[in-house]
Amino acid sequence: MGKKISVIGAGSWGTALASVLSDNGHQVTIWSVDRAEVEMLNRDHEQKIKLPGVVLPDTARATDDLEEAVRGADLLVFAVPSPYVRETARKAAPYIADGQVIVNVAKGIEQSTLMTLVEVIGQEIPKANVCVLSGPSHAEEVGRRLPTTVVAGCADPEIAGMVQDVFMNGVFRVYSNDDVIGIELGGALKNVIALAAGIADGYGYGDNTRAALMTRGIAELCRLGVAMGGKIETFLGLSGIGDLIVTCSSRHSRNRRAGVLIGQGKSVSEAMEEVQQVVEGVYSARAALALARKYHVDIPIIDQVNAVLFDGKPVGEAVSDLLLRDRKAERD
Repeated sequence: MGKKISVIGAGSWGTALASVLSDNGHQVTIWSVDRAEVEMLNRDHEQKIKLPGVVLPDTARATDDLEEAVRGADLLVFAVPSPYVRETARKAAPYIADGQVIVNVAKGIEQSTLMTLVEVIGQEIPKANVCVLSGPSHAEEVGRRLPTTVVAGCADPEIAGMVQDVFMNGVFRVYSNDDVIGIELGGALKNVIALAAGIADGYGYGDNTRAALMTRGIAELCRLGVAMGGKIETFLGLSGIGDLIVTCSSRHSRNRRAGVLIGQGKSVSEAMEEVQQVVEGVYSARAALALARKYHVDIPIIDQVNAVLFDGKPVGEAVSDLLLRDRKAERD
């Protein structure tokens, strides 16, 4: 029996997940704050701007009425960009029922509070059961029904199992994991490493450099994530190294693409404008650095990314400083 599900956010990822949920026989409503976007989705059944070529079934519908989208839904999928999660959760809170399940699919850390997005939603809507869905999953490929594997994170195994059942099908496999903080940190911090990989590519460095950044980047994720209570196995799984690999190497990655543009000499604002979508790693970079200082963790790659992004440090100088640090053992 299909469920009544509302996807809050009509960007590329929200639309791709709406197509997965519709394939699975659920009654799907997509909410957008943009009336023109709603009209396009209802008229064309396609997100022509952000996810062209992915056609939604006639059964899926869109609305700009948040109360209509939220009330009575069996499950809510929060797919708004990380900077807008708190505001959206606050507006939705009056319409949420006790125990209503919310699945956060955005990736990021709130810069002002250093909270993960599940924590942000939980603070604004304490009556809800908030979970996370994450992993190596570009919307462009999910929308084309290419095989994809993700992980659902929830402290309650029954809710995690329900989320698995709702999303899983023959091309979209869902694992479960109770390490919510680890899953969220992996999804947020890998975007900063993807910026580093893109910057190196744009500057003209090669495969060796990218492999070094990815490998030592996952070491930084593990150090900070474990210090914050995550499990190292999570960072070596889908939401850690899996998401890191795809985000650092894929042509679909907006974080890598922004990094390439910065490596080629464009400013952060110019790169973000050209990408035309929210580049989550730019927002997460400062938060990651603040968290590392709070937990006394060494994260040299993320440190240098911040210096390039916000202090105008030349890319060549940043890479040189990484390579010329005091010698260390590979394992702590």
